[in-house]
Amino acid sequence: MSSSNPANKNFTREHLFDCKGRVALVTGGGSGIGLMITQALVANGAKVYITGRTEEKLDRVVEKYSEGKDSIIAIPSDITSKEGIKKLVSEIESQESNGGLHILVNNAGISGSTVETAAKSAEEAKNNLFDPSTFEDWTDVFRTNVSQLFFTTTAFLPLLQKASEKEHGWSSTVINVTSISGLVKSSQHHFQYNASKAAANHLTRMLANELTVGNGLLVRINAIAPGVFPSEMTAGESGQDQKSALSKEKYEEKIPAGRPGRDQDMAQAVLSLACNQYVNGEVYVVDGAYTLAVGK
Repeated sequence: MSSSNPANKNFTREHLFDCKGRVALVTGGGSGIGLMITQALVANGAKVYITGRTEEKLDRVVEKYSEGKDSIIAIPSDITSKEGIKKLVSEIESQESNGGLHILVNNAGISGSTVETAAKSAEEAKNNLFDPSTFEDWTDVFRTNVSQLFFTTTAFLPLLQKASEKEHGWSSTVINVTSISGLVKSSQHHFQYNASKAAANHLTRMLANELTVGNGLLVRINAIAPGVFPSEMTAGESGQDQKSALSKEKYEEKIPAGRPGRDQDMAQAVLSLACNQYVNGEVYVVDGAYTLAVGK
């Protein structure tokens, strides 16, 4: 609802979270947190490109969640190689050659295998941790969760800069979806995943420092570190609407908020980082106070 007092017009939600005319790209936009972010952006006026490996999932999102023709555009792609990223950049550049890209959300990620961490002896710890783990699994997780953030972000810098230069008072933004798993001291049974998310959080800070502080680039780089949200990674599956579900009861005692995150919680976080021009180089924790309870 708009304010009736003209003095307050700049404080309305329509003004504060207005994404009209903005062009966004969400990697891993076919389900889970990526879909929540896609919905938040398109519902507030953005044109959103979504990418992922499974074309069927992407097409389902376009069919169910679009706000009109070409409001969500699916581009199946593999962004775990420079060739795949270059191809994605070229495709979006061909369609957005005049205005560039305003919002890049690096959401794609994988979890890798899990291990048993409880052990009563060094030999048991070795059997639990060393024997089942592989360099290939660690490499795959870091390739997707860390390296891909670096290469995707740097490849899109010219398009992000172009959008900033065309919009007075607007700085384009990169939002990396990391995890509180990169903040807590526990391995949570997957060392490689938690280590990769810690690296992704630090990479966010480094990119913001090296690329945007004092060198004239009009691009902001931040991260969202979610706690438990329903996704195919946490729930194991999604329905025909590409949505996943988690039982509230399972998390009532584990999370101070007494529940998993909701779609709206993620939407509010991404809209804030996308629209707030005064935030750069930050890791925005959205976890129902989980890290506060367990300690970092």
